[in-house]
Amino acid sequence: MVLLGVGNSDDERDAQWIAEKVANLRIFRDGDGLMNRSVIETGGGILLVSQFTLYGDAHKGRRPSFIEAAKEPQASRLYRKAGEELERLGLPVAYGEFGADMDVELVNQGPVTILLDSKRTP
Repeated sequence: MVLLGVGNSDDERDAQWIAEKVANLRIFRDGDGLMNRSVIETGGGILLVSQFTLYGDAHKGRRPSFIEAAKEPQASRLYRKAGEELERLGLPVAYGEFGADMDVELVNQGPVTILLDSKRTP
């Protein structure tokens, strides 16, 4: 499962970067139990869920600010672009319903949760 937040300054290059990183990141166990295989290598797929609350900033006050989260139509366009890039890389992609209140259940093995941010690259 990929929870995808789109920021105001994101563009198509960010969507492509995140797709490439997600598809090729070696986070699944190999025969020796080491995190050494990508989702492509495992024959897995992606559930892509839009999650603007990843941009929630609770540094000040008592209510998070979402001012850095992208609005429509940019957010849905880049969410779709990331999914299309994952599909281009050969992964099956299931999509959450953009902008909807959804009940999402996640079982995390390990647990392993990794934050990827295209703006934090060198």
